[in-house]
Amino acid sequence: MPNRYWLLAAWSCSLPAIAETGKPVLQPTSALSTENTMQMLGGLVLVLIIILGLAWVLKRFSLVPGTANGTMKLVAATGVGQRERVVIVEINGTWLVLGVAPGRVNMLHSMEKPSVSSQQDTAPEPVAADFVEQLNGSIRKNNV
Repeated sequence: MPNRYWLLAAWSCSLPAIAETGKPVLQPTSALSTENTMQMLGGLVLVLIIILGLAWVLKRFSLVPGTANGTMKLVAATGVGQRERVVIVEINGTWLVLGVAPGRVNMLHSMEKPSVSSQQDTAPEPVAADFVEQLNGSIRKNNV
C-alpha cells in the first residue's frame, strides 16, 4: 500500500519541474533603483505634458465656457464680509455696483462710466506731504 502513494506522488510531479536547469537564479532588484526612478519620472513628465496639451487645446478652440470677449469687464472688487463682496462691473459703458453673496447677486447702483479727463482732474489731497513735514519736524526735535 505505501508503494502506491510513492508511485502516485512520483507521477503527479512533472519531470521538468524536478530537473535542474543551467540558468542562474535571478536576484530581486531594489524598487528604488535609478532605472526604476527614471522610468517613473519619465512617465510623470509624459502625463503632465498630456494634461498641459489638452488644456491648451481646450483654450485654443474655446471649448471651455468663459466670459464674453469685451462685453463685460470687472473694474473693482472688495470683500465686505467672509463671503460677501461688492463688485463694479462695466457693461457697454455702464458701471454696475453689485452686491454678491452666496446664492444671490443684487444691483446696488448703476451709473455711466466716468470719462478719463474727470478722473485725472480729481487729484488726491496732499496728505503725504503734510505727514512728511510733521515727521521731519519730530525727528529734528529729537536730534536737538
